[in-house]
Amino acid sequence: MSRTRLISVDGANGRAVLAEARRLAREGSEIKGVSQWDASGLFEQLLVASKDDLDPRALLLLYAADLAFRLRWEIEPALAEGQHVVAAPYVDTAVAFGRASGLPLKWLTNLFRFARTPSERHVVKTKPERTRAMDGFVEFGCRQSQSGKDNARALASKTREYLKTRR
Repeated sequence: MSRTRLISVDGANGRAVLAEARRLAREGSEIKGVSQWDASGLFEQLLVASKDDLDPRALLLLYAADLAFRLRWEIEPALAEGQHVVAAPYVDTAVAFGRASGLPLKWLTNLFRFARTPSERHVVKTKPERTRAMDGFVEFGCRQSQSGKDNARALASKTREYLKTRR
């Protein structure tokens, strides 16, 4: 049996990240499937419940909780069965959002130290055109943590710029 792989797909365009992840899953015969953000439903519930701006640090703590859920219930079991898994998005998207929000890299690295290192990384650099809050983590984070469309656009742009530096 071949060694299992965790393939991360990250980016600031949630729709494009998911499309790339699904493309990779279709191409790989041993790929179990795609693990998507908000598998735990935390963010959907937050979208319904919250009317106030949220601190980016709080959003990243929730993202880390959702990622821990995904690892425990989706990713690790599939890998244990010998399957490959595509995670869309994974850690790089969250770190890029955090850096764009002004959070220290050391804090972000510490927050995600529990996450398994992916075997393979893909970064989608497509700029989103029209977005909804639940298209992806970056879209959600920009809308929830910044007042006004201009601030949200600036945060999304900074996130994309940070992701460009990723391999």
